[in-house]
Amino acid sequence: MSYITGVGLTSYGKHEGSSSLDLMSQAAALALDDAGLTRGEIDGILCGYSTVSPHIMLATVFAEHFGIQPSYAHAVQVGGATGLAMTMLAHTLVEAGVVRHVLVVAGENRLTGQSRDASIQALAQVGHPDYEVPLGPTIPAYYGLVASRYMHEYGVTQEDLAEFAVLMRRHALGHPGAQFHDPITVADVMASKPVALPLKLLDCCPVSDGGAAFIISREPTNAARVRIRGCAQAHTHQHVTAAPSLDRLGAEIAIARAKAATGIAISDVRYAAVYDSFTITLAMLLEDLGLAKRGEAAAQVRAGHFSRDGEMPLNTHGGLLSYGHCGVGGAMAHLVEAHLQMTGRADDRQVRDASLALLHGDGGVLSSHVSMFLERV
Repeated sequence: MSYITGVGLTSYGKHEGSSSLDLMSQAAALALDDAGLTRGEIDGILCGYSTVSPHIMLATVFAEHFGIQPSYAHAVQVGGATGLAMTMLAHTLVEAGVVRHVLVVAGENRLTGQSRDASIQALAQVGHPDYEVPLGPTIPAYYGLVASRYMHEYGVTQEDLAEFAVLMRRHALGHPGAQFHDPITVADVMASKPVALPLKLLDCCPVSDGGAAFIISREPTNAARVRIRGCAQAHTHQHVTAAPSLDRLGAEIAIARAKAATGIAISDVRYAAVYDSFTITLAMLLEDLGLAKRGEAAAQVRAGHFSRDGEMPLNTHGGLLSYGHCGVGGAMAHLVEAHLQMTGRADDRQVRDASLALLHGDGGVLSSHVSMFLERV
């Protein structure tokens, strides 16, 4: 058994003059304060990768920078699934008795510390070096292809996808740390610049500076008793040219394994935190996870099902699409928000009941998946 005893999150957007290590340190300090722990009590560290600071020993570089000397250090990289993969590893380490308190941390100054061309080049490497990269696609192009196929298979429209961007922006309006605070409509999404058709600019997450961190502990350290009930992974492919069909992607495998490990049913879930790098990502994952039927997630958004006061509140901080995306730390904000909701500390964003939460992370192009259940005890 393990508990999430503290969380820390910076605002996302521009942090002029802050390095990746600075942003990670800010988030880590907030998480330690939240858990009521000192730096000397941290005996494990898990660190996400950074495209801005691609050091081959980033975990120990950060440990030195932050002033800790852990007995266990590890860096992890499975794309957007990294945050939850690190959480799962921390959970395993704590349960095995290897460490007592693990600091999970990531952050980057991608917006102010990396040029557009460097960012595009780094993200393009997700493609196969022989069969994909030479043709010039980047991650938005891959997801554009996925979106086209999905729309063809299930009769979904661009306006349907736009609903997810509108919902995430509406939720971001309630969080002071979000990168965007201007409301948008479906018409605004449709009128935004084409990026990789059918995806428009507002169908895509922004590039951000920011950092996120949390502490995974063997025992509770305060009144915030949120435990990791269980989790599972699935890795079906790396490259789009080797991807399985749309009706058997990794999210379905990961959630099935997580449900089997915990005995939890989707009907038990009260709050959802789901990866949303693009509107198509969120639409497909909601359906793969069983939170909506095939092709019907957009209709449920329109009906208010995933709104803050709906039956299944979703990404109430605004998600990657509107809170922001700073690499590994981007999706970690989903867990921070889930923890705040579960402990009744989400201020005006607070939902009725967040006693059991489902989190899901996606890495690559629907390549790597981590499903996780958190429970308030």
